[in-house]
Amino acid sequence: DDNVLVQGVSGDKTGLGYFGFSYYESNADKLNLVAVDGGGGCVKPSEQTIQDGSYKPLSRPLFMYVNTKSLAEKPQVKGFIDYVVANSAEIAKIAKIVPLTDAQLQTSKDELAKAEGA
Repeated sequence: DDNVLVQGVSGDKTGLGYFGFSYYESNADKLNLVAVDGGGGCVKPSEQTIQDGSYKPLSRPLFMYVNTKSLAEKPQVKGFIDYVVANSAEIAKIAKIVPLTDAQLQTSKDELAKAEGA
């Protein structure tokens, strides 16, 4: 439970924990960030460094894979994927994850269009 981890880390001056960025944002008054060096110098986590991949190896992208046959043959699959793509920013906000950039969203739309044409 990340809430327990936040409580434990925030109560120990030398405590160290690993959890989602949204938990830091919700508890920024109690926690400090750690910059990591993934080979290009130390980088602190932020929405931008998570989106652009420079805060690595402690962040990772989330992917959704779609079976192209199901996409073509099952309207509910296409409907679900279309909904997720059209509402990705709101879904990210509700799920408390870092949203896609405009370029990443466009790449997702392009890949979906390719899959629909397959």
